[in-house]
Amino acid sequence: MSDKYENPLCKRYAGAEMQYIFSDDNKFSTWRKLWIALAESQRELGLGISAEQIDEMKAHKDDINYETAARIEAETRHDVMAHIRAYGEQCPLARPIIHLGATSCYVGDNTDMMLQRSALSRIKKLLVNALAKLYDFARTYKSLPCLAYTHFQAAQPTTVGKRGTLWMQDLVFDLEHLEFALDRLKFPGCKGATGTGASFLSLFDGDHDKVKALEGKIARKMGFDHIYAVSGQTYSRKVDYYTVSVLSGIAQSAYKFSNDMRLLSHLKEMEEPFEDQQVGSSAMAYKRNPMRSERMASLARYVMVDALNPALTASAQWLERTLDDSANRRIAIPEAFLAVDAILLLYINIVSGLTVYPQRIEKHLNEELPFMATETILMHCVKKGGDRQALHERLRLHAAEAARRIKDTGEENDLMARILGDSAFGVSEEEVQPLLRPDQFTGRAKEQTEEFLGEVGSVLEAHKDLLGVDVKISL
Repeated sequence: MSDKYENPLCKRYAGAEMQYIFSDDNKFSTWRKLWIALAESQRELGLGISAEQIDEMKAHKDDINYETAARIEAETRHDVMAHIRAYGEQCPLARPIIHLGATSCYVGDNTDMMLQRSALSRIKKLLVNALAKLYDFARTYKSLPCLAYTHFQAAQPTTVGKRGTLWMQDLVFDLEHLEFALDRLKFPGCKGATGTGASFLSLFDGDHDKVKALEGKIARKMGFDHIYAVSGQTYSRKVDYYTVSVLSGIAQSAYKFSNDMRLLSHLKEMEEPFEDQQVGSSAMAYKRNPMRSERMASLARYVMVDALNPALTASAQWLERTLDDSANRRIAIPEAFLAVDAILLLYINIVSGLTVYPQRIEKHLNEELPFMATETILMHCVKKGGDRQALHERLRLHAAEAARRIKDTGEENDLMARILGDSAFGVSEEEVQPLLRPDQFTGRAKEQTEEFLGEVGSVLEAHKDLLGVDVKISL
């Protein structure tokens, strides 16, 4: 155990890959890659930087001297200067040209954008895999009738697979939103202290073309084709808002799914994975609480609230730069990604191990089906010569009495027995049974599911290189 607080998102929930993306090793090695790209590009454009200096920087790209940086930061109260000097201690030949012409946001903002790109790509992979698991689920149960609910009250039947398409559709929307945001991430570039590029213009003796070329060279070295055309010292913090909005959307979809799972678990129609040695309650040994779904809801709620952080930060920036974004962004953005990583790992795990109980589903359906069949029975009897108005009133009375009996005594629904015993209807059990088939009441649920699976199949085919992910829920 430790005597210091440890973030549960790392200790309990998020996967190793997402944790690495926001790790110090990845962050500070990216800073060094950016300093190398800057020096290389400046050399290519004619500045007096030697190949030996660049080679020295490359040799120490990954062996970050954290203790030295921490000591210097304690003195300077400036993290970027601390790492510049720490890097310089390892690279005495290159020390004079490290960070030449740049401001802190050159490494800070460009690294943040690169981390967001990597993290969004990871989320995209998980999202596609969650969608694939739901695809299999919906295809398997596309024809299984079940009671649908509006207001969590019994309503016209659907199928289990059709219900799955509602969860799928939300994730398709999220994937579209994610791809839109990811495709539009650009490289912040190297625009200097207030975004004018003045320091670099001075370095290149007023040559505007070389300053523009410098940004392009660095961007391409870091894997970007496009650069934000203008900025202050920082890129617009609205970009962070758009990114976290994608994550909030995924959290919303997952929250809805998790709530549905908790309701279905209560009904005992469907159940999330529950391991042999898992304990549902420290007091009630029989319980099988939907722990994974509850955790998903809890984390999703956190992300939805966290989405306010970049919105408020973007709105509060002063002119070309203010530093009240820094502490907030260090926490809000990584934690949103870590939480959504955990949410999607849970999503994949739950759908992969879902247990469906068809007999329980059938029981609930049969309890309500007589009420839903009354209109069909009415039409059948009218075709045989019955009085529609008179029969409608008889049905109303029988249905009310059957409902009262269910609620007051807890007995089974006897509406069909009442109808069969009422000579006004003049129908036999043999006539009525075909009218009570559940698939007569599910409309186009099966066909809608098949049609939607066709659409989603195309999406999965387009992203087949992302399929396959190792999911481990350790706690």
